Amino acid sequence: MAFIEAVMQYGFLQKALITSIMVGIICGVIGCFIILRGMALMGDAISHAVLPGVAISYILGINFFFGAVFTGIITAMAIGYVSQNSRIKHDTSIGIMFTAMFAAGIIIITMLKSSTDLYHILFGNVLAVRPSDMWITLGTGLFVLTAVYLFYKELLVTSFDSTMGAAYGLPVRLIHYFLMALLTMVTVASLQTVGIVLVVAMLITPAAAAYLLTDRLWVMIFIAAGIGVMSSVVGLYFSFTYNLASGATIVISATAIFMFVFIFSPKHGLLWKTLKARKKRSALI
Repeated sequence: MAFIEAVMQYGFLQKALITSIMVGIICGVIGCFIILRGMALMGDAISHAVLPGVAISYILGINFFFGAVFTGIITAMAIGYVSQNSRIKHDTSIGIMFTAMFAAGIIIITMLKSSTDLYHILFGNVLAVRPSDMWITLGTGLFVLTAVYLFYKELLVTSFDSTMGAAYGLPVRLIHYFLMALLTMVTVASLQTVGIVLVVAMLITPAAAAYLLTDRLWVMIFIAAGIGVMSSVVGLYFSFTYNLASGATIVISATAIFMFVFIFSPKHGLLWKTLKARKKRSALI
């Protein structure tokens, strides 16, 4: 009750709640396509690759959204270019490019006199979200959700079988880079909430939990978004009530939900599999 009263009373908590909910939704939606494509490492790469863009934006005195999106997209294109034009495999090119960009960001940060705001970008501080950040997150979220709705069929086909997508005449490579652009935007929109270090957890964990609950993509998207929202709200509650790091509490909440689903999922849960195995052994005996 105290938390609800605080939300009704304090404007900063209202902005934090709205931002957290939107981040939970868009991370859950994009995360579904990321895990279906086996691109969890790519999500981690993009989240770290935006650091130099954030640092440069801080130096120039502009909103970090623009610099972060720019460096994120450049990194995604560089990863694809290296892997497609050399013997280097995709996961190796990811390791090379994202570590280089992250290192460049660290060097830029060390050259700055103050890194207080950048600390929040690394680890998240949704309770300190500014109105401009909230509106950017809402705008980004609406754009991402609209894009997924409009190109759902293309994303569906290429996520499950890119060869079939190419046979249908779909621009598979262009769709891949389009998804990378959406991933970059979602990552940047999530920085203020969970930070660079933990944003990959919000991209993967809710979607992974949803993956254990259904075999249909559209259902998975809605479940992942719901889990993302639940994790964000619960994490924000514990962050505000016990004065804990917002990013960490949100991620722990998402992980707790995943562990519950991992054990009690009706079809793919550990408990169900154990009971099923015991029934098979008793039937053989």
